[in-house]
Amino acid sequence: MPVSPEQQAEIDDLRTQTSPTLRATVPGMEAHLYKAYDVLDHGFIRVIDYMGDDSAICQAARVSYGKGTKSVQNDEGLIRYLMRHWHSTPFEMCEIKLHVKLPVFVARQWIRHRTANVNEYSARYSILDREFYIPAPDHLNAQSVVNNQGRGGLLEGEEAARVLEILKSDSNRAYDHYEQMISVEGQDGLARELARMNLPANIYTQWYWKVDLHNLFHFLRLRADAHAQYEIRVYADAISKVVADWVPAAYGAFEDYRLGGATMSHTALDCIRRMLKGEEVTQETSGMSKGEWREFQVAIKV
Repeated sequence: MPVSPEQQAEIDDLRTQTSPTLRATVPGMEAHLYKAYDVLDHGFIRVIDYMGDDSAICQAARVSYGKGTKSVQNDEGLIRYLMRHWHSTPFEMCEIKLHVKLPVFVARQWIRHRTANVNEYSARYSILDREFYIPAPDHLNAQSVVNNQGRGGLLEGEEAARVLEILKSDSNRAYDHYEQMISVEGQDGLARELARMNLPANIYTQWYWKVDLHNLFHFLRLRADAHAQYEIRVYADAISKVVADWVPAAYGAFEDYRLGGATMSHTALDCIRRMLKGEEVTQETSGMSKGEWREFQVAIKV
């Protein structure tokens, strides 16, 4: 169960309370507040708090650039200009705080984004629940033969069953030993901060994660990408849906220029110019490595 009965009771209570405010609020985001959205088998995300909206981005930009923005006719146009020209500070005026429940190995990837404030559930003071991420059969892949950090084809039949059984039995065996070490009857037991080291990386943890919109967009650009690991990508996808309701103009520009856009090197642009002139360009004549050429072809859909 992603949300415990106690957590659901807290959510229900929080959603019955309202407070008058003079600060900007966003109806779409108010609808998301405190709700838990399931991710993976036991995980979730939920919005705890937020600050700012699309207009806060424009307000900050106009303070920064003054008369330089007078030619921009509307807020959406200004936001698209800022995104297009990689202006970052106006997007830092918006912040979001999320409560996330996720497997430890996903958390280790996530924490590489060091531009956020994080407070994680402490296994030094509390006992972790017996909840492990076990991949669904349609996400049980072999190692890719062309990408050292990617997945290949699906495991099937007896091989898939064998791997799933190992994952389940190892997880439960490690947790059994964890419980025995900290609570053997008649003995003091091992300190929780030591006993936790025996737990597998697929056990679930929880944290509060607060980040500004500029750095959140950077997170989403990398983690909502089709090449990102599935287990973190589904969290990025869930967060993206919330952000689209929070700052629709900014998210639309981000989707257009970052998620759906491509950054080209000088060499790649030169190849495009040559192609437009009718020249046949190959990897050998492009000036690119095989890897660069392959990525270039994907970007221009050749």
